[in-house]
Amino acid sequence: MRSVYDFIIKPFGEKYDNEIKVGNKKLILNSNIESYKFVNNKAIIVSTPLAVKTPIEVGDVVIVHHNIFRRYYNEKGKEVNSSKFFKEDMYFCQLDQIYLYKNSSTWKAFSDRCFVAPVVDTDILELSKEKKHIGFLRYTNKSLESKNLNKGDVVGFTPNSEFEFIVNDELLYCMRTKDIVIKYDNKKNEIKYNPSWAKSS
Repeated sequence: MRSVYDFIIKPFGEKYDNEIKVGNKKLILNSNIESYKFVNNKAIIVSTPLAVKTPIEVGDVVIVHHNIFRRYYNEKGKEVNSSKFFKEDMYFCQLDQIYLYKNSSTWKAFSDRCFVAPVVDTDILELSKEKKHIGFLRYTNKSLESKNLNKGDVVGFTPNSEFEFIVNDELLYCMRTKDIVIKYDNKKNEIKYNPSWAKSS
């Protein structure tokens, strides 16, 4: 069973990731099915597309777009699956809806995606705890590496290009290669910003 152009995936765990442990009890963070922030974006590859060759293999764990497993209320008020639903617990997933994959112990960015970890804003006059549009390059790709941009480099990225993800209890921003616009060679003392709520996800 293989799609011609799409991956077939299933959720890694539940479709929604809206519970945390507090001591020996579970706390439900959200009960609204339409809130994208609590939709599970971790999946397992069931099958790969016939027409496209990629390094991703059956059984790999991937980070995907949050709308794939998201449920909605239709125009009649009935709760329904997303348009990507296939059957049972399986969904179609386009190539550009996969951002990270892991077929060993290491996450790797897929296609033209990369991930940046935010840094702490030490300016006492700023209300935000993180600097805007600056971070450590966390997961890179061949295109960035060919431009001498490597993991750990402090980079600047374009406004509104980032999408928030939690990967291994770490807050990261996903974006495209073209959104990385600056490499800061003079910012060696930056501190990674990772809020406490990311660690308890």
